[in-house]
Amino acid sequence: MKTILITGVAGLLGSNLANWIIRNKKEYAVVGIDDLSGGYLENVHKDVIFYREDLVNDISEIFDKHKPEYIYHFAAYAAEGLSPFIRMFNYKNNLLTTANIINNCITHKVKRLVFTSSMAVYGNKNKLPFVEQDVPQPIDPYGVAKFACEMDIKIAGDQHGLDWCVLRPHNVYGLNQNIWDKYRNVLGIWMFQHLNGNPLTIFGDGEQKRAFSYIKDVLEPMWNAATLDVASKQIINLGGSVNHTINQASDILIEVMGAGEKSYLQPRHEAKEAYCTSDKSIELLAYNEQYNLSEGLKEMWEWAKNVRPKRQIPWSKYEITENIYDYWKK
Repeated sequence: MKTILITGVAGLLGSNLANWIIRNKKEYAVVGIDDLSGGYLENVHKDVIFYREDLVNDISEIFDKHKPEYIYHFAAYAAEGLSPFIRMFNYKNNLLTTANIINNCITHKVKRLVFTSSMAVYGNKNKLPFVEQDVPQPIDPYGVAKFACEMDIKIAGDQHGLDWCVLRPHNVYGLNQNIWDKYRNVLGIWMFQHLNGNPLTIFGDGEQKRAFSYIKDVLEPMWNAATLDVASKQIINLGGSVNHTINQASDILIEVMGAGEKSYLQPRHEAKEAYCTSDKSIELLAYNEQYNLSEGLKEMWEWAKNVRPKRQIPWSKYEITENIYDYWKK
């Protein structure tokens, strides 16, 4: 049987794609790697061949044993706003782990590596909506790390013949998201806050613009990113074409939940507006946006109300505390 390997398989993207492949591509076995630092074992399908492993360690035996045809590298700690205060962890968790995956892809002659980058690479100095041809100008260490990974993957393609596809997702949300992480995934943070009787917190005036993408809409396009010839060595924005202000998004969620209050906090260092075109993903990956934000949030909220509750754990120790926001101070 042919094999797919997914890193970050216990997280939002990895667990949902594994489920989709198991349902729809029965000729493939799914091997998953996750250190469970941000995902949960309960998210992992019982038919996934699972390895709990930190990707900075030697993982060559997994490649030797299973000989994966395609690799989806989703593992990352995507706390963009926190990244200036955890620089060393950010680069270790994003850049060094990706270098390890690239090495193994080259050595084991993987057919294609699909890497999820981020809209954070665009920064805030490009015209809107962002297009793939824009020159990246990241404004935080997380965006720098993702752009560095993209560049290293391209170099591996040029020098070693590695085939690749880089996806830049638009704020994907949905079932199996880590709603217990206070530093990332704004829609999940709001759900956790409301479930615990707290107001929905908004940084600054809430007029930041973002596009959100429901997980079910991006699964088949992610499969196509690995398997279609037209996706070879392409960088592709993937996700929602409709942008919302943070105020609008919170209003939609409050309507879905049937209640909720807002609380405005000091602004943080972030792009004021960040949303992309979907044209290339439609053309090359057959992306089809079926869920609007309200519809996606309704499904996610039903899941969030019934999922086994977990404890929210704050960051144990910031690497630096200079200029850190009041709401993240101990």
